[in-house]
Amino acid sequence: MLSLTRKKRPVFLASVVALSVAVASCSGSTTTDGGDEAATDGGDDTEVAADDAGSGERISLIGAGASFPAPLYQRWFSEYNNENPNIEVTYQSVGSGAGVEQFTAGTIDFGASDVAMKDEEIAAVDSGVVLLPMTAGAIVLAYNLPGVDELRLSREVYVDILLGNITNWNDPAIAAINEGVEMPDMEITVVYRSDGSGTTGVFTMHLNTISDEWADSVGEGKTVEWPTGVGAKGNEGITAQILQTEGAIGYIEYGYAKQQEIPVASLENASGNYVEPSVETAAATLSAVELPENLRAFITDPEGEESYPIATYTWIMAYQEYEDAAKAEALKEVLTWALNEGQTMSEELGYIPLPENVVARVQEAVDSINE
Repeated sequence: MLSLTRKKRPVFLASVVALSVAVASCSGSTTTDGGDEAATDGGDDTEVAADDAGSGERISLIGAGASFPAPLYQRWFSEYNNENPNIEVTYQSVGSGAGVEQFTAGTIDFGASDVAMKDEEIAAVDSGVVLLPMTAGAIVLAYNLPGVDELRLSREVYVDILLGNITNWNDPAIAAINEGVEMPDMEITVVYRSDGSGTTGVFTMHLNTISDEWADSVGEGKTVEWPTGVGAKGNEGITAQILQTEGAIGYIEYGYAKQQEIPVASLENASGNYVEPSVETAAATLSAVELPENLRAFITDPEGEESYPIATYTWIMAYQEYEDAAKAEALKEVLTWALNEGQTMSEELGYIPLPENVVARVQEAVDSINE
């Protein structure tokens, strides 16, 4: 974990969905082990932060990044605002790629990404980085096929659809694994992310692992050259495109499909079983994964009879050192609330509550901010 000098940040002017949340009080004493910026190296600043948070003076926190967890983050901030009046949090669902860029540039107070920052990305952040897995979820293949309420896709078949090798829903390879289902004579339209996306990063890591053809011709990343289909921005954009396009299939976070009641395919996992995505099957995936000390985990092809094959943690990125001690303490209060009360809201929206042992480890990382 790097602890370097914090750049001064300009005001973030992008249009945002403003969500007001509040901190009634910020307690405790902040100490650091040195640094070039005087604003973070004294106990007096922490006392000022606590006084500011309790005095009715509004503290503003600005965040941006992944669309994957946006519905949950919006719910968290809205609920928190009902309890606490003195801090305003704005979060813009711009995609993980843009979130990492803005966080690195220092134009926001926290970022969010579905792919944990790499070592070279962390090294580019002057203030150091604290990576915080705050929730988790499944990436599903949602589809729009009138009359088809249930769909099974083998690993080979869904890769071939995404490669453009299978182009019609009545293809014999699809029909063979969906006995008793009348597949329509309809062109397949693949819908993919047009923006830099952590969801794309996680999804293509999985495809890269299970298919040599995919690895050789497309590869993995937050942006890739898709062999076929149409692009849309954000999980929100893909969801809308699927809803309005008969024959469409696209990858989105499970919660988006759940809220819009879009059917999703059961996918073949590494054990050869077809698993329907749900909070329970995605939780089974995560239970087999141990988070390393740096809290970064990449789940590309999970083992387990009942494991859903595509699931991921999603991270909030905080700075190790903040010039403004009041902001640091306010953010720590909000994140602590999200790790506790906030987790009870996850399942309703289609996300996976963090296990207690993971919550404890993430809380330690939160506590390290400005320490």
